Amino acid sequence: MIENNDNVFLTDLYEFTMAYSYFKAGRHEEIVYFDMFTRKIPNDGGYLIFNGLSKLIEALNNFKFNQGHIDYLRTQGFTDEAFLDYLLNMKLNLDIWAVEDGTVVFKNEPFVTVRGTVIEAQLIETLLLLSINYSTLVTTKASRIANAARGRAVLEFGARRAHGYDASVDGARAAIIAGCVGTSHTLAGYKYGAMVSGTMAHSYIQLHDSELEAFMEFSKYNPDNAIFLVDTYDTLNSGIPNAIKVAKEYLIPNGYRLKAIRLDSGDLAYLSKEARKMLDENGLQDCKIMASNALDEFIIDDLIYQGAKIDQFGVGENLITSKSEPVLGGVYKLVASEADNVITPKIKVSENIEKITNPGYKRLYRFYDNNTNKALADYIALADESIPTDTITIFDPNATWKKKTLTNYQVRELQVPIFVDGECVYEVPTLEEIRIYSEKEMETIWDEVKRLHYPHKYYVDLSQELYDLKLQLLHDVNND
Repeated sequence: MIENNDNVFLTDLYEFTMAYSYFKAGRHEEIVYFDMFTRKIPNDGGYLIFNGLSKLIEALNNFKFNQGHIDYLRTQGFTDEAFLDYLLNMKLNLDIWAVEDGTVVFKNEPFVTVRGTVIEAQLIETLLLLSINYSTLVTTKASRIANAARGRAVLEFGARRAHGYDASVDGARAAIIAGCVGTSHTLAGYKYGAMVSGTMAHSYIQLHDSELEAFMEFSKYNPDNAIFLVDTYDTLNSGIPNAIKVAKEYLIPNGYRLKAIRLDSGDLAYLSKEARKMLDENGLQDCKIMASNALDEFIIDDLIYQGAKIDQFGVGENLITSKSEPVLGGVYKLVASEADNVITPKIKVSENIEKITNPGYKRLYRFYDNNTNKALADYIALADESIPTDTITIFDPNATWKKKTLTNYQVRELQVPIFVDGECVYEVPTLEEIRIYSEKEMETIWDEVKRLHYPHKYYVDLSQELYDLKLQLLHDVNND
């Protein structure tokens, strides 16, 4: 795990080479603006759930060079003592605005905006992206899985398949935010207060003389948590009959109930239907059926379509690694510079249209219908623009003839101040508070946008002023 005081090196070397060049040119006090956003939603999904802000805050609060860091940079060829002294004495003095953890967001809109001196803003690039890309990716994946479960409980089971210690904890936290009811990860429970769940592995059963003996012994020591893994030998002919036998001969006579059985292999749809019949025929209608085994949102969707009698899903590697598309391509791009209180917009131009950036210091807004409280569209405008509160006509920036006039709406600015002059002004909520907030966020998004296959495209529009600025800068670049 990364020590907090080494966060200054959670960066790519070219950040230091650029910082050195700015310093030697006397430009290190120039003020710049960067936006963090993504151009694509994984799995061709309809939305993202932003996450990672609390991790970023913790990292930035501990961002300070020490003498050991300076000595290492000297070995990498940075031998200008004035530059090294500058880094050693540097205290981040950034202004940062961001959407809050658990917020539903979309591609091409600024999740985080950073204002500060060019060296400070540049040096935190990789750290910022590391904080947000993975956390947002897994939170979104977990949300898709929870949505596919259609009200059935989902547990995060991916600790041992995660890409390292930190990812296992961050992934469990992300899953809880997105609607998973709990996790198997003890450290996540300890650190964040998440509900932790777990009973037995196949090895426990194998280390007893019989499956029946394993279930009976486990019940005696854990009568309030009698959940049996029933597929070690033969699910229908051994596992479930033995679970029923223990329920009848020990649990029920002693005032307990068989809490659940877990299926971890085989045809889960068929086995769950047969298991439900067997349990119900023996008076165990309250016994839940849980399924695991490399599940994801697509498999869960199919199982429910096939009428599977599964009450709970345990999802592991496909959630914690977002296996179907394991990268969120969040980027951090310069959008403006500032001198003498005058902000000059900057644009990145590319032959790939989707890589052309939206210039300038901007704000992000969301319109909500007053009748339904559903989100109508997001709106990116320059920071000094006033947003109408009664009527506004928005348009698709990629097809400007597509217009829509909104009335009877509320406007909400999505980014909030996080750091002002280097001081954190944001109170980080608890995991439970973020989960509740994110649940309410999802309620404002139309089901068509959350659809697993071919989701409706949510509107993210530019203000007319921002759109005109972008065209003017493109014209200027093409005519240089």
